[in-house]
Amino acid sequence: MSTTQFLIQGSQKIIGHYRFLLDTAKTEQERKEFTKRIDEEKRNVERLLSDLARPAQAA
Repeated sequence: MSTTQFLIQGSQKIIGHYRFLLDTAKTEQERKEFTKRIDEEKRNVERLLSDLARPAQAA
């Protein structure tokens, strides 16, 4: 498993945890914060996936 794949899996796991927290949030402020964090992690996954799709450049 490459480092990028490892990071993608980690981000997906974090998203799952934040979704659980979002589902159990007691206040609107908590919901906003968890939604913001989920969006950030989704952007991280998108960046990592685009890095993975790019062909390796010769050194």
